[in-house]
This record gives sequence, structure tokens and C-alpha cells, in this order.
Amino acid sequence: MGAKKKAAKAGAAAGAVTTSPYVRRIAEDEELRQNLWSAYDSARKAVGRLQNGKSPTKQIFDDKRLQKDIKSAAESFKDASVALREAPKRKRKGGLGKLLLLGVVGGGIALGVSEGLRKKLLDALFGAEEEFEYTSTTAPVTPPPTSETAAGSTT
Repeated sequence: MGAKKKAAKAGAAAGAVTTSPYVRRIAEDEELRQNLWSAYDSARKAVGRLQNGKSPTKQIFDDKRLQKDIKSAAESFKDASVALREAPKRKRKGGLGKLLLLGVVGGGIALGVSEGLRKKLLDALFGAEEEFEYTSTTAPVTPPPTSETAAGSTT
């Protein structure tokens, strides 16, 4: 195989790697890289403890540090796999929610400041305010007769 063919294959492989969403995700996500590194480190420690010449079965059941390394590696691999399956977190620059919130806050401030605007809103919601005069439907109470009026009427 010639050098040109090897270089072309390497270039094609590099192009495929850079367009891969997984590689892009690893490059952009610091937490994912940390989980992968932690998983690798814990797995390397666990393998090192298993290769000390003792029976692997006995070590798995008795060696607490080995169990801790295996558990840590498994948790880190799980976190990394979950992060890889998730869609990349996009940065939102704005949107309808912010516009709506701004409109509600602005309208509330305008209503709080302007008495004319409050009156127009209340008239639109509940109808125009009617002038109201109170007239009593009961007759006024007449005072009871006093002794002077009773004496004057007996003549």
C-alpha cells in the first residue's frame, strides 16, 4: 500500500471522527470527559489489584478496595453512557417565553403607573361604571307624639 493511499485513508478516518456526534459531544462536554476519565482510572486500578497473583474469585469477594474500584468504574461508565445518549445541551438565546414574560411585566408596570390605563382596562373587562344614586324605598320614621301635642289636641 502506498503512502498516498494511507494518507487518504487517515484523512477519511479523521473526517469521519470529526463529524461523529459522539466525538463532538466528548470534545464539548467537560463532565462527560471527567466521567470517562474516572471510569478508566477506576477500571485500571481494579485490574491492577486483580493481577497481584491471588485468586480473582477470593479477591472479588474479600477485597473491599477492589469492590470500591469496580463500583466506581461502573457508576462512571453509567453516567458517561447516559450523557452520551442525551441530546447536547443547546444554549438558548431568547424565545417566546422571554418575550411573553417581558410583555406581562411591562403591562403590569404600565397598569400600576397609569390611572387612565387602569380605568380603560376595568371598563373593558367589567363594563363602564354607572353613576349610582341611592333612594330609599322605606318611609321616614315619624316621631311618636309628645305630651305637649297630646294636651293641645284635647280642647
